[in-house]
Amino acid sequence: MSRREGSLDPQADSSVSPLPLLEAKIHQTHSLARLLTKYAEQLLQEYVQHQGDPFGLPGFSPPRLSLAGLSAPSPGHAGLPAPERLHLDAGALAALPPLLDVVRRLQAELNPRASRLLRRLEDAARQARALSAAVEAVLAALGAELRGPRPEAAAAAAAAAAAAAGVFPAKVLGLRVCGLYREWVSRTEADLGQLVPGGPP
Repeated sequence: MSRREGSLDPQADSSVSPLPLLEAKIHQTHSLARLLTKYAEQLLQEYVQHQGDPFGLPGFSPPRLSLAGLSAPSPGHAGLPAPERLHLDAGALAALPPLLDVVRRLQAELNPRASRLLRRLEDAARQARALSAAVEAVLAALGAELRGPRPEAAAAAAAAAAAAAGVFPAKVLGLRVCGLYREWVSRTEADLGQLVPGGPP
Protein backbone atom coordinates (compact mmCIF):
# COMPACT_ATOMS: atom_id res chain seq x y z
CA MET A 1 0.00 0.00 0.00
CA SER A 2 1.35 3.40 -0.92
CA ARG A 3 1.73 6.22 1.57
CA ARG A 4 -1.12 8.09 -0.08
CA GLU A 5 -3.44 5.08 0.13
CA GLY A 6 -2.59 4.28 3.75
CA SER A 7 -2.56 7.77 5.24
CA LEU A 8 -5.40 8.98 7.45
CA ASP A 9 -4.08 12.54 7.40
CA PRO A 10 -6.28 14.77 5.20
CA GLN A 11 -3.25 16.97 4.55
CA ALA A 12 -1.54 14.03 2.83
CA ASP A 13 -3.91 14.59 -0.09
CA SER A 14 -4.59 18.16 -1.09
CA SER A 15 -7.78 17.03 -2.84
CA VAL A 16 -9.37 16.15 0.52
CA SER A 17 -11.70 18.96 1.55
CA PRO A 18 -12.35 19.79 5.21
CA LEU A 19 -15.96 20.64 4.33
CA PRO A 20 -17.34 17.08 4.62
CA LEU A 21 -15.60 16.75 7.99
CA LEU A 22 -17.20 19.97 9.19
CA GLU A 23 -20.62 18.88 7.97
CA ALA A 24 -20.21 15.53 9.72
CA LYS A 25 -19.25 17.26 12.98
CA ILE A 26 -22.26 19.58 12.79
CA HIS A 27 -24.59 16.70 11.98
CA GLN A 28 -23.22 14.57 14.83
CA THR A 29 -23.54 17.41 17.35
CA HIS A 30 -27.05 18.24 16.14
CA SER A 31 -28.06 14.60 16.58
CA LEU A 32 -26.70 14.66 20.14
CA ALA A 33 -28.62 17.87 20.91
CA ARG A 34 -31.83 16.38 19.49
CA LEU A 35 -31.46 13.28 21.67
CA LEU A 36 -30.71 15.35 24.78
CA THR A 37 -33.75 17.55 24.10
CA LYS A 38 -35.88 14.44 24.53
CA TYR A 39 -34.01 13.47 27.71
CA ALA A 40 -34.35 17.00 29.10
CA GLU A 41 -38.12 16.90 28.66
CA GLN A 42 -38.25 13.55 30.45
CA LEU A 43 -36.11 14.93 33.28
CA LEU A 44 -38.40 17.92 33.79
CA GLN A 45 -41.51 15.72 33.85
CA GLU A 46 -39.92 13.31 36.30
CA TYR A 47 -38.77 16.16 38.52
CA VAL A 48 -42.27 17.64 38.76
CA GLN A 49 -43.77 14.23 39.57
CA HIS A 50 -41.61 13.92 42.70
CA GLN A 51 -42.18 17.40 44.16
CA GLY A 52 -45.81 17.02 45.21
CA ASP A 53 -48.39 19.79 45.24
CA PRO A 54 -48.52 22.52 44.09
CA PHE A 55 -45.83 21.69 41.48
CA GLY A 56 -47.95 19.27 39.52
CA LEU A 57 -51.17 21.27 39.67
CA PRO A 58 -52.54 22.91 36.50
CA GLY A 59 -51.88 26.62 36.43
CA PHE A 60 -49.16 26.54 39.08
CA SER A 61 -46.78 29.42 38.48
CA PRO A 62 -43.60 29.15 40.55
CA PRO A 63 -41.89 32.32 41.78
CA ARG A 64 -39.20 33.61 39.46
CA LEU A 65 -35.73 32.66 40.56
CA SER A 66 -32.66 34.43 39.19
CA LEU A 67 -29.34 32.62 38.96
CA ALA A 68 -26.21 34.74 38.59
CA GLY A 69 -24.50 34.01 35.30
CA LEU A 70 -27.32 31.98 33.76
CA SER A 71 -30.68 32.91 32.30
CA ALA A 72 -33.05 31.63 29.65
CA PRO A 73 -32.27 32.34 25.97
CA SER A 74 -33.15 35.95 25.20
CA PRO A 75 -35.98 36.80 22.74
CA GLY A 76 -33.37 38.14 20.32
CA HIS A 77 -31.20 35.02 20.43
CA ALA A 78 -32.43 33.65 17.11
CA GLY A 79 -31.47 36.87 15.31
CA LEU A 80 -27.81 36.73 16.31
CA PRO A 81 -25.08 35.46 13.98
CA ALA A 82 -24.59 31.69 14.16
CA PRO A 83 -21.18 31.80 15.92
CA GLU A 84 -22.53 34.14 18.61
CA ARG A 85 -25.55 31.89 19.17
CA LEU A 86 -23.34 28.85 19.51
CA HIS A 87 -21.03 30.68 21.91
CA LEU A 88 -24.04 31.48 24.11
CA ASP A 89 -25.29 27.89 23.86
CA ALA A 90 -21.91 26.46 24.85
CA GLY A 91 -21.58 28.92 27.73
CA ALA A 92 -25.00 28.13 29.16
CA LEU A 93 -24.45 24.39 28.82
CA ALA A 94 -21.10 24.70 30.59
CA ALA A 95 -22.76 26.57 33.48
CA LEU A 96 -25.48 23.96 34.00
CA PRO A 97 -23.56 20.92 35.38
CA PRO A 98 -22.72 22.44 38.80
CA LEU A 99 -26.34 23.59 39.11
CA LEU A 100 -27.64 20.14 38.22
CA ASP A 101 -25.25 18.69 40.80
CA VAL A 102 -26.70 21.02 43.47
CA VAL A 103 -30.22 19.94 42.53
CA ARG A 104 -29.24 16.27 42.65
CA ARG A 105 -27.81 16.65 46.16
CA LEU A 106 -30.96 18.42 47.33
CA GLN A 107 -33.20 15.77 45.82
CA ALA A 108 -31.11 13.03 47.43
CA GLU A 109 -32.18 14.58 50.75
CA LEU A 110 -35.79 15.38 49.82
CA ASN A 111 -36.52 12.28 47.71
CA PRO A 112 -33.87 9.67 48.59
CA ARG A 113 -35.92 6.85 47.04
CA ALA A 114 -36.32 8.60 43.67
CA SER A 115 -33.41 6.67 42.19
CA ARG A 116 -34.41 7.27 38.57
CA LEU A 117 -34.69 11.02 39.09
CA LEU A 118 -31.29 11.13 40.81
CA ARG A 119 -29.78 9.14 37.97
CA ARG A 120 -31.35 11.44 35.37
CA LEU A 121 -29.93 14.50 37.13
CA GLU A 122 -26.48 12.94 37.23
CA ASP A 123 -26.73 11.98 33.56
CA ALA A 124 -27.94 15.47 32.64
CA ALA A 125 -24.87 17.10 34.20
CA ARG A 126 -22.58 14.81 32.24
CA GLN A 127 -24.55 15.27 29.02
CA ALA A 128 -24.52 19.07 29.34
CA ARG A 129 -20.72 18.99 29.60
CA ALA A 130 -20.49 16.71 26.57
CA LEU A 131 -22.79 18.87 24.44
CA SER A 132 -20.97 22.06 25.46
CA ALA A 133 -17.65 20.50 24.42
CA ALA A 134 -19.16 19.32 21.13
CA VAL A 135 -20.50 22.81 20.35
CA GLU A 136 -17.07 24.27 21.13
CA ALA A 137 -15.58 21.77 18.67
CA VAL A 138 -18.02 22.92 16.00
CA LEU A 139 -17.05 26.54 16.67
CA ALA A 140 -13.38 25.64 16.34
CA ALA A 141 -14.08 23.84 13.06
CA LEU A 142 -15.93 26.93 11.82
CA GLY A 143 -12.85 29.01 12.61
CA ALA A 144 -14.62 31.03 15.31
CA GLU A 145 -12.51 32.53 18.05
CA LEU A 146 -12.87 30.47 21.21
CA ARG A 147 -13.40 32.23 24.50
CA GLY A 148 -11.70 31.54 27.81
CA PRO A 149 -13.06 29.36 30.62
CA ARG A 150 -16.36 30.53 32.05
CA PRO A 151 -16.83 30.98 35.79
CA GLU A 152 -19.20 28.36 37.16
CA ALA A 153 -19.03 29.20 40.85
CA ALA A 154 -21.39 32.20 40.78
CA ALA A 155 -24.47 30.31 39.60
CA ALA A 156 -23.75 27.34 41.87
CA ALA A 157 -23.31 29.64 44.89
CA ALA A 158 -26.58 31.39 44.10
CA ALA A 159 -28.27 28.01 43.81
CA ALA A 160 -26.91 26.84 47.16
CA ALA A 161 -28.07 30.06 48.82
CA ALA A 162 -31.57 29.71 47.38
CA ALA A 163 -31.77 26.10 48.50
CA ALA A 164 -30.73 27.03 52.06
CA ALA A 165 -33.90 29.11 52.42
CA GLY A 166 -36.04 26.00 52.90
CA VAL A 167 -37.72 23.03 51.23
CA PHE A 168 -40.04 24.96 48.92
CA PRO A 169 -37.27 27.27 47.59
CA ALA A 170 -35.10 24.18 47.07
CA LYS A 171 -37.84 22.59 44.98
CA VAL A 172 -38.36 25.82 43.03
CA LEU A 173 -34.63 25.93 42.36
CA GLY A 174 -34.68 22.43 40.92
CA LEU A 175 -37.63 23.28 38.72
CA ARG A 176 -35.83 26.36 37.44
CA VAL A 177 -32.59 24.49 36.72
CA CYS A 178 -34.34 21.60 34.96
CA GLY A 179 -36.34 24.12 32.93
CA LEU A 180 -33.20 26.00 31.91
CA TYR A 181 -31.51 22.75 30.95
CA ARG A 182 -34.43 21.92 28.65
CA GLU A 183 -34.52 25.42 27.15
CA TRP A 184 -30.80 25.58 26.38
CA VAL A 185 -30.56 22.06 24.98
CA SER A 186 -33.58 22.75 22.78
CA ARG A 187 -32.12 26.11 21.71
CA THR A 188 -28.81 24.43 20.86
CA GLU A 189 -30.63 21.84 18.77
CA ALA A 190 -32.40 24.61 16.83
CA ASP A 191 -29.20 26.62 16.31
CA LEU A 192 -27.28 23.61 15.04
CA GLY A 193 -30.23 22.60 12.87
CA GLN A 194 -29.81 25.80 10.88
CA LEU A 195 -26.24 24.76 10.05
CA VAL A 196 -27.11 21.21 8.96
CA PRO A 197 -27.16 20.95 5.15
CA GLY A 198 -30.78 20.92 4.07
CA GLY A 199 -31.93 22.17 7.47
CA PRO A 200 -34.21 25.16 8.11
CA PRO A 201 -32.90 28.57 7.10
